[in-house]
Amino acid sequence: MFGYLQIEKEELLVKEFETYKAIYCGLCKQMGKDYSFLTRLTLSYDCTFYAMLLMSLHSSCGGFKKGRCTCNPLKSCNFACSNSDDFSKASAFSIITVYYKLIDDINDSGFFKSFFSRLIKPFFSHQRKKAKKRYPWIDEYVAEMMDKQAIIEQDSNSSVDISADPTAQMLGKILAHDGKDETESRVLYEFGYNIGRWIYLIDAADDIEKDLKSSGFNPFIMQDNSAADSNTITFTLNQCLARAYDAYILLDIKPFKGILDNMMLRGFPKIQNKITSKTDSKKEPKKGSKDE
Repeated sequence: MFGYLQIEKEELLVKEFETYKAIYCGLCKQMGKDYSFLTRLTLSYDCTFYAMLLMSLHSSCGGFKKGRCTCNPLKSCNFACSNSDDFSKASAFSIITVYYKLIDDINDSGFFKSFFSRLIKPFFSHQRKKAKKRYPWIDEYVAEMMDKQAIIEQDSNSSVDISADPTAQMLGKILAHDGKDETESRVLYEFGYNIGRWIYLIDAADDIEKDLKSSGFNPFIMQDNSAADSNTITFTLNQCLARAYDAYILLDIKPFKGILDNMMLRGFPKIQNKITSKTDSKKEPKKGSKDE
C-alpha cells in the first residue's frame, strides 16, 4: 500500500493515541513472527488501518502487553493482542502488496533504477509464497489488480474512473471477505472500493510533478501533457471520501471507534489537503510576475 491512511494525532485523546501505537506495534510483532525480522521494515499505516478495522468489526482485541521493541531493544512498547487472525491477515496483506510493488517497480524502471528491487525480490518472493499459502484469496485479488492495472496504464487515454477501478475493486473484495453476512459484506465492499479508489487517486495526485517530468502514466495528466485542474482533483477525491464515509457509518464499529472516526474525518482529509495544496501552489503567480 501507500501509507496515506493516517491518523490526525493532534485530535486524538492520549489514550487513543497510545492504543493506536499498540496496534501498530502488535502488527509489527506479528509480521516478524509470521515472516521475518526484515519484513517489519515494510509495515505501513494502511495495513495498520486494515488490522484495526478488522479487530473492531470482530471485537477481537485481547488486551495489551508490555514488552521490548524488537527494532529498538532499549525502548519499551505496549503491544495489542488479538484473539483472532486479524493481525496475521494484515501481515499477509502487507507482504503480498510489497511483493507486487517490487514487481511493478522492476517492470517500470530500468535495470539500475530497479537494482535494489531486483536485489530483495527473492527474499520477498519467498515470504509472499508463505502469505499466499495462508490467505490465497488476498494474493488472488492483489495479483488480479496488478494485471488489470498494467493493461490500463498502457493506454495513456485511460480515464480517472477506469484507472482507479482495479485498486478499488481489490480493496473492496478483500474487506468484503470479512463480512459476517451478505449485508455487511456489501457495505464493506462499498467502503473498501471507495477507500481503494481514493488511495490510488491520492497517490496519482502526489505523483503529478514526477510523472510530468518522466512522462509516466498518470490519470490526472491530460493529453496535452498538462495537469488537471486542482479543483477537479479535489472534487474527485472528496467524492471518494464522502462515499466511503456513507458506507463506514453503516458498519457496526465499536472498539477503536474514536480512532477510526479520527482517521475518516480528520486524518484522510488532512493528508489530502497537504497533497492537493502542492498542486495549488504551483499555479500561484510568482512575486513580481505580470499576474500579480
